[in-house]
Amino acid sequence: MTIFIALLRGINVGGHHKIKMADLKSLLESMGLHKVKTYIQSGNVLFESEEEEAQLTKRMEEKLNHTFGFPVPVVLRTAEDLHQITLDCPYSSDTWKEGESVQVAFLGGEPSQEGVDHMYTYNNETEECKIEGREVYFYFRKSIRDSKLAAQLPKLGVTATVRNWKTVIKLADLSKTI
Repeated sequence: MTIFIALLRGINVGGHHKIKMADLKSLLESMGLHKVKTYIQSGNVLFESEEEEAQLTKRMEEKLNHTFGFPVPVVLRTAEDLHQITLDCPYSSDTWKEGESVQVAFLGGEPSQEGVDHMYTYNNETEECKIEGREVYFYFRKSIRDSKLAAQLPKLGVTATVRNWKTVIKLADLSKTI
């Protein structure tokens, strides 16, 4: 069995697309997923499955849409992937100053080179990104709230969902306990 982390995009944000974590857990268990755990209300789920990523993603998205009545993009990573993501972060937490943050955008597929090149044109002294495979590491010296760089994510041409560094680390830690 593989340990997966599902990152659901756009649920429980600003009072829209509400899904209770208990309902989400029950739904995923009814799909035959094992050892299902949720973490915070923003759609982070850990579980075990023997299915392959692409098939599992499609099945989860269809079931979520059917059950809750709205599309919920799902991005999956294995526990091993998530551990590697924590190791590959190009921004050391030792150097962050107060008010600075690192966020990771998890991509649903490989981004286009044109999109990657476009994202890099928005790097500047207050915000920057580095794109490694299906992850975009953001370093914000101010805030993500009004970021022109983060607003460019759709230009990558694939589904993306963002988590702060604290959540990424917590999910990696939780994946070791399943």
